[in-house]
Amino acid sequence: MNEQLHVQSAECKYSCDIRRDGRQYSCEVSAKKFNEKSGLIRHQRINSSERTYSCDTCRKEFSIKCNLIRHQRIHRGERPYSCDMCNKAFSQQDHLIRHQRIHSNERPYSCDVCNKAFSQQSNLIRHQSIHCSEHPYSCKVCNKAFSQQSSLIQHQHIHTGLCSYSCKVCNKAFSQQNSLINHQRIHTGERPYSCKVCNKAFSQQSYLIRHQSIHCSERPYSCKVCNKAFSQQSSLIQHQHIHTGVCSYSCKVCNKAFSQQSSLIHHQHIHTGERPYSCKVCNKAFSQQSSLIKHQRIHTGERPYSCKVCNKAFSQQSTLIRHQRIHSGERPYSCDVCKKDFSIKSNLITHQRIHTGERPYSCDVCNKAFSQQSSLKTHQCIHSERRYTCQVCNKAFSKKRNLITHQRICSGGRRYNCEGIQSTELSDK
Repeated sequence: MNEQLHVQSAECKYSCDIRRDGRQYSCEVSAKKFNEKSGLIRHQRINSSERTYSCDTCRKEFSIKCNLIRHQRIHRGERPYSCDMCNKAFSQQDHLIRHQRIHSNERPYSCDVCNKAFSQQSNLIRHQSIHCSEHPYSCKVCNKAFSQQSSLIQHQHIHTGLCSYSCKVCNKAFSQQNSLINHQRIHTGERPYSCKVCNKAFSQQSYLIRHQSIHCSERPYSCKVCNKAFSQQSSLIQHQHIHTGVCSYSCKVCNKAFSQQSSLIHHQHIHTGERPYSCKVCNKAFSQQSSLIKHQRIHTGERPYSCKVCNKAFSQQSTLIRHQRIHSGERPYSCDVCKKDFSIKSNLITHQRIHTGERPYSCDVCNKAFSQQSSLKTHQCIHSERRYTCQVCNKAFSKKRNLITHQRICSGGRRYNCEGIQSTELSDK
């Protein structure tokens, strides 16, 4: 009896050794070997596209049971894995691991071409398409090509109008789940991404990356047409649409076309009147989050953009760029008619109205038109109440400065004397 058990034990040990070292279970299709038979069965389902596990809620099918279990957490809202740093919860452990790299700044995936590092492998794969011009996935509607199939699928939602993910607070719908997650931070006020230099926090990682370029003057991406340089490649791609004139996104209400989808979404707020971003201090609402961020600097007094020449600080980066042209003397905007150069684009637009005769600003009272909005505001004072009255002749004025000028005439006062005349009069005396 003992001898028989000893033989059986030896056979079992030998069988286990075969499984552990010899990997006796091999796939006939791919020749891949497995220690356990269950591993081979799971692998064969992938090759055969067999999906034996089905979700009771949405009927989505899976080849592996553990994938079904993870999927079902979406319907139950279950998030068993939470971050020790910020308490954010996740339905899958690998999502938690990826999230924790935000706090640790770990970037284990690096590009072989330019050595740029990434926290997620998917971001590395997406980045590598920059070095390769291959775009095998194209849209059948607009022929736009993509390097990744996932990017094509996301793009196709534009044409189908499919929005599967909706916000429980305001019922706004989105075509992508990550867009919904980013949107929900408007209601929660969550800002999980913070700058290590100035501790400023952001709701989206892309905003943080864009902000970090403030602290770094490096601009490795330049436009081949106008030589304008950018710190991010995405900014360069967006800029290049100016020269190509490609406008793939059009408004269904007024047919206005845009080169970027985000610009179209912001534009649509004009028709809907939607202002989802409100200031917690004064309750003023805005259609764009960037406008809210700029507005909040009025209350905080924050001026994150400073000039390296004179150290003057500004609340907006665009204002800093315009200011820097004072030191550099740069005038990048030129008139096509008279070749006059301008440092600010708005000044060029106003100047061009001299040649075109355009007067877009008209008075509601007398319909008189003006080329500049400031001229219209000055004119409207004629029709407005005249609150400033001269105590000598009772003449009324709508502006205080006009009254002050007038009072000098009435009183005979002359504040500004010519030094030459004054010295002559003294010599005569």
